[in-house]
Amino acid sequence: MKQIVILASGSGSNAENIITYFKENPQVTVSAVLTNKKTAKVLERCDRLEVPAFYFNKFAFQNSDAVVGVLKSLQPDLIVLAGFLWKIPTNIIEAFPNKIINIHPALLPKYGGKGMYGAKVHQAVKENAEKETGITIHYVNENYDEGAIIFQAKTAVEPSDDADKIADKVHQLEYEHFPKVIEKLLV
Repeated sequence: MKQIVILASGSGSNAENIITYFKENPQVTVSAVLTNKKTAKVLERCDRLEVPAFYFNKFAFQNSDAVVGVLKSLQPDLIVLAGFLWKIPTNIIEAFPNKIINIHPALLPKYGGKGMYGAKVHQAVKENAEKETGITIHYVNENYDEGAIIFQAKTAVEPSDDADKIADKVHQLEYEHFPKVIEKLLV
């Protein structure tokens, strides 16, 4: 069986979507969710969905081998960043080469990099009067949003769309495509 470990920082809607998608799949399972926020809503979702979840602090993540040790013990075939906002340290990237993926709420290389996440991305898309936006699923390397692109999906942006409407359209793309891309990478 293929093992997925999810890293999440926030509400966990993408994490829940992935967990639910693979719940009845005998070939793939989400073995754990790790978060860097004690109050992240993803912890409540994991409790309800009966998926083990663990919290870690910044020191454990960036200045020790604690998190990489936990990840190695879980033996993931894929580490999925689902709304995880910290840069992945070199020791984790080196321990799991080409096994860490991220979803970004824009068509990279546009609107990527440090500080470009969530509502900030959608507001920038609106302010620049883009005609389309979308999602990018990519491998994680040592730089924010610069890893090799695996998949992109687009949606139109209407002049009347505000940042919230753009976010809704992007979330629909995330929910539709992220689990399917994960499945193709694993099966």
